[in-house]
Amino acid sequence: MLRQYELIEKVCSYDPTADEALLNRAYVYAMRMHGSQKRASGDPYFAHPIEVAGILTDYRLDTATIVTALLHDVIEDCPVTPQDIEELFGAEISELVQGVTKLSKLELSSELTRQAENLRKFILAISKDVRVLMVKLADRLHNMRTLEYIPSPAKRERIARETLDIYAPLARSIGCHRICSELEELAFEHLNPVARDAIGRRLEALRFEQGGAVSLVSQEIAARLEDAGVPARVFGREKHPYSIWRKLQRKSIGFSQLSDIYAFRVIVDTEDDCYRALGVIHRAWPSVPERFKDFISTPKRNNYRSLHTTVVGPKGMRIEMQIRTEAMDRVAEEGVAAHWRYKDQSYGFDAEAQAAAGGRDPLVNLRHLVQVLEHGGDAEELMEHAKLEMFLDQVFVFTPKGRLVSLPRGAMPLDFAYAVHTDVGDTCIGVKINGELKPMRTQLSNGDVVEVIRGPKPVVPPDWRSLTVTGRARSAIRRHIRQTEKEEFTRLGRATVDQTFERAGKSRRDVSLRPAIERFAVSGEDELFEAVGRGRVTPSQLLDIAFPGLNSAEREAAAALRRIEDGKGARLYVRGSGLTPGVSLHFAECCSPVPGDRIVGILQHDGSGLAVHTIDCERLAEFEDQEELWRDLQWTPEAERNTVARARLTATIKNAPGVLGQACTIIGEAGGNIVNLRMHHRQQHFFDVDFDIDVRDAKHLTNIAAALRANPSVETVERAKG
Repeated sequence: MLRQYELIEKVCSYDPTADEALLNRAYVYAMRMHGSQKRASGDPYFAHPIEVAGILTDYRLDTATIVTALLHDVIEDCPVTPQDIEELFGAEISELVQGVTKLSKLELSSELTRQAENLRKFILAISKDVRVLMVKLADRLHNMRTLEYIPSPAKRERIARETLDIYAPLARSIGCHRICSELEELAFEHLNPVARDAIGRRLEALRFEQGGAVSLVSQEIAARLEDAGVPARVFGREKHPYSIWRKLQRKSIGFSQLSDIYAFRVIVDTEDDCYRALGVIHRAWPSVPERFKDFISTPKRNNYRSLHTTVVGPKGMRIEMQIRTEAMDRVAEEGVAAHWRYKDQSYGFDAEAQAAAGGRDPLVNLRHLVQVLEHGGDAEELMEHAKLEMFLDQVFVFTPKGRLVSLPRGAMPLDFAYAVHTDVGDTCIGVKINGELKPMRTQLSNGDVVEVIRGPKPVVPPDWRSLTVTGRARSAIRRHIRQTEKEEFTRLGRATVDQTFERAGKSRRDVSLRPAIERFAVSGEDELFEAVGRGRVTPSQLLDIAFPGLNSAEREAAAALRRIEDGKGARLYVRGSGLTPGVSLHFAECCSPVPGDRIVGILQHDGSGLAVHTIDCERLAEFEDQEELWRDLQWTPEAERNTVARARLTATIKNAPGVLGQACTIIGEAGGNIVNLRMHHRQQHFFDVDFDIDVRDAKHLTNIAAALRANPSVETVERAKG
């Protein structure tokens, strides 16, 4: 734990204008307020805020932020009010402490609605003052470093999951790679220790095999640059286990196929030297096609700037390189924290220097989240869209007038339209990409010129949600749908209730629905019928409340109608524009969709109804020129929450004793239920095995596949289609 004088010395070392008296007062106040409180580790509680403040001094934050770190828990854990903080330390620090406290309350809540509401308030707070986020990230980082002292495994898992879902992406969104990376590694260690240990063993073996080669390659690169007159600092770095795990998931490849476990960083003096160094490297060794990225001329949304290239280097090694200046390197590691500096006799955030260096607004990602919040929606939608905005990588496209628009990788035309303006998205009816009309499901690529074709009035079909990947677009579509579909669901619910009542020999007009309105806490009959239309309330529930004395014959008659209406099970799990009355629905066996897959419907020529396929099903190529058969579909919340689906993984495994048992154990530990397995293509050293597994959704299946790939005895794992 930092002593009082040590903390003040660290702050004054980078900020000569620091208010030492204020820092001293805050240090003593935190110790006095937390008093005899203890942490789960047995340490005095006041050691925690002091360590949080110490973490922030490594990022050279201003005095107000350091004081906020010292006081960030006093409102929540001590008999202290915001007014007390304002009187003792000023309005600025009081607002910062309150902003951090709002998110601390989020951690204490297990209820999704309260969690989302606190996240909403917190995002608004950090969009106004990013120092709130810096304090909270440092707070979470220290908590994660001591997470093993929490006795409850369930609580450890909840905190680690929250770290991975919310805090690490927030750190990445403002460019704080160093904090993000450590949070991810600490969370990974608690959430999936088996996979982490497996990857760790593979890395250790790789270090033994290639450690010397990495040093030689660094020397070779440095020598080439020195001969060309480009002064540079060159060093190799090893990919973190969690980054490897994510790549195993995303790319569906085995560990042995990863080419960037070791990468080399080239640090030069100026931006011009970056391009000179790139030329030297490309002349010395052949570059790998389509592996060059220029993030200097087009920085990432979090202001990351660097040149990336991959070459076939010395001894035929495939080498990934990052070329950047010292300033770019600091921004890459510290993000928004790199812009605090002493200027004009004061110390604070220097946005001008950041802009002069060619960067963008480092808080742009947080402002995108604010736009998501403005569209409203329920707690589940908010959490989904916020995570979408924070997690996705990017692609660069252009408007017809040459304006650069940054979008997440995998984005489609509707994402582009809503990124330009909400009205453009609402009125979009088609798109031209590079001057050619294209389907709305087309994924955008770097350099595409996108022109939106607009209609005269907003028309947003519900199934368009499957044609977007950004939280901003999805939340805007849902907002529009909420405004336009309420009347339709109300009408549907009213008709369903009337039919159910009539089937039971009753009439809705003979009884008051007031008891049902009170029971389901709705504002009136229209909202009650809307709940029925959306499936939140069943007609039989209303029947029981309105006529509690129904005999068995009447109940059976009403239930029979319900079985007829709800008998087509697939309709409980899939919705979309193609699901008109009378059209049957079935899941295609060629691709076996599971919840979480992006899906599409194909109207069958033989009149058998609508077949549901995954968007990447190979059979869809047969219908590419028959757009009239396509229907955009998506999963219902019921499918995403309460179902189990069957999928098949095909793995190539080493032919050795006990290996198949290891694979089965891995699947079980990952929560999969093996219902069948079949071995085939058995050879001397390898054999293939098909695992039929019950999984919750596509993400669950992807996690199981990645866990298998992390095992050294498993060569490849692919999802089987058909």
